[in-house]
Amino acid sequence: MTGAIVNLIVFIPFVVFAYYLSQGKGAFLLSGYNTMSAEKKAKIDEMALCRFMSKIMYGLSFCIGLFAVSELLNQPILFIVGLVSFILLVIFAVIYSNTGNRFIK
Repeated sequence: MTGAIVNLIVFIPFVVFAYYLSQGKGAFLLSGYNTMSAEKKAKIDEMALCRFMSKIMYGLSFCIGLFAVSELLNQPILFIVGLVSFILLVIFAVIYSNTGNRFIK
């Protein structure tokens, strides 16, 4: 039961951050974007970057929700599905966002 509570405590900020990003705000919280020079930031489509990252954050929130449900129902398969999904989603996000100049204006 304690694990489910911890997962729900982590879940809530993830969803809030995803919602904030979906509004097109919060790019300053994205570490790669945050550390760019002003010239490089001017070349980035901030709205597209925020929308993409919000979708990733919603996906990660879903995975963390699966962790909590796994604890509540005592079904380890849900944890495994959530963990594999989490890892694959992070790998996808890193590859997708760093290839193809997708967020250049």
